Amino acid sequence: MEKNVDLLSLFKKKKYSELIYIIEYELPDSQKNLSIINLLGVSRLLQKERTGKDLLLAIENFKTVYSKEKNSEISSKAFRNFVNASADLYDLEKKDYNSEKAFYYFNQALDAFSKQEDYFLNDELTTLSIIRIYKRLADIKKVKYYLGELIKRNNFRHSTICSYIYHNLFFKNWTQEQFLEHSRILERNLPRYADSSLVPIRFNESDKLQIGFLSSDIKTKHSVTYFLKTITDNFDKSKTNINLYFNHKKSQGDNTTEEFKGSVDKAVYIDHLSDEEAINLIREDKNDILIDLMGVTSKSRLSLIKNRVAPVQILWCGYCNTTGIQEMDYILADKNLIFENEKNLYTEKIIYLPKIWNCHSGINLERNFTDSPIKKNDYITFGSFNNFSKINDTVINTWSKIIKSIKNSRLILKTSNLKSQTLLMEKFKKEKVLDSIEFVSYKKNFKDHMNLYKKIDLALDTFPHTGVTTSFEAIWMGVPVLTMKGYNFHSRCGESINKNLDLDWLSAENESDYILKAKILSEKSEMLIKFRKSIYDKAITSPLFDAKSFTLDFFKILESIKK
Repeated sequence: MEKNVDLLSLFKKKKYSELIYIIEYELPDSQKNLSIINLLGVSRLLQKERTGKDLLLAIENFKTVYSKEKNSEISSKAFRNFVNASADLYDLEKKDYNSEKAFYYFNQALDAFSKQEDYFLNDELTTLSIIRIYKRLADIKKVKYYLGELIKRNNFRHSTICSYIYHNLFFKNWTQEQFLEHSRILERNLPRYADSSLVPIRFNESDKLQIGFLSSDIKTKHSVTYFLKTITDNFDKSKTNINLYFNHKKSQGDNTTEEFKGSVDKAVYIDHLSDEEAINLIREDKNDILIDLMGVTSKSRLSLIKNRVAPVQILWCGYCNTTGIQEMDYILADKNLIFENEKNLYTEKIIYLPKIWNCHSGINLERNFTDSPIKKNDYITFGSFNNFSKINDTVINTWSKIIKSIKNSRLILKTSNLKSQTLLMEKFKKEKVLDSIEFVSYKKNFKDHMNLYKKIDLALDTFPHTGVTTSFEAIWMGVPVLTMKGYNFHSRCGESINKNLDLDWLSAENESDYILKAKILSEKSEMLIKFRKSIYDKAITSPLFDAKSFTLDFFKILESIKK
């Protein structure tokens, strides 16, 4: 017993290496009860210089505990630790794209969870750990299901309802009314802090407009950076100050983070701050306007918005739907995205940008026109480089019908996740079109990634969660994008992109029309070739990439709503 107290003391003092040594080499086996074995595993995870080997050892420690005892507090903790450590192992191994060990543990975790599902669903943290696995498998149906189960049981925190709303973006059966309804549930679950713990909102007395941007995603290759860069590269520094609030760990920053720091007046990390500390810090900066680039996505900090950090608060870019929060004053959109008769389905006031809701900053690669591959191949090649999470069963069924109806047609898909590729392969195999699909592995080199578009005649957009960055990339390369008309902001992004290229024809009314248009383009290659040349010629000067014009429009709007 005395030894246990010593171990806990070491743990509280964060002397993890010393604790591990004592348990492994000094403590008799007879004293290594399940609590101590679990403590050993946790200590391995918390080491500063944690390695893959430490993760594997910790996983085995947790497995020992939960497999020896069922339905107890310690076994539940150990099982949750086992699941989370397995997900961490996947994230670590993903860097080398070799995740076999993680998948082995994933299968064990899912099997154990299924055998005691009713028991574990009463524990939000354990269920969330299982959801982490399903996310890594790109099994969005399961993610949505288990998040929904937590909400049914009224067993959730506000981050859980955020995740539930976000994952319903991938499914067509959720109406905008449901997005609004659940966003209001989110608002009711956000904390409201006492005024006595917060500094008052301070108004900017300077003549210069003071703008803050809040994001967890200012890192290399994140989509938000390509659109935010349009603003930070082109704003008038004599009229505007920009502050960036990074809601990710400082250790997660990279060259892109540093580049943004150099483009703005102030950049500060707030990930380590409590809500109240972050609110006070941002309020002290006297921003006229705070623009949230996350909404319910990423490491959402809507609790800051709920408690108001600036006189005006705006949602833009990172999340294309309502937040349900009364303190989110505006959402930036365009006329193609939210119709006049739909405004009541968004709690924010709608501000329409004159042309398009966001603008890509451009791609730092030399552009050279490449002919449509169909000219030399005599068959059409489709492609989609969208996140596999967006490729739902309806999309798979629609794409499969296209492939079946067009002789010798090919489809190129790109992934960084072998397990989600396996799941997709199984679905396409059931549709009997797998032999017509080429899976291309993730390209670390961005130029190699962009060059893949040269192999594609027509990009097939996903729906209802359409591509954005991938569509901008395809168009930059001159590749036309066939998209689907939607029913709300996020599902109409592809349509807005095509409208801003005067290519309404490439926006299908429904699945049947989508299939028909793909077939027409396969049969009338001259039409496809004409689209490609037209897109290549006009892309750079179109609203999609006209960064200077977009920035002028953007700041005209901000100036007009400054309080």
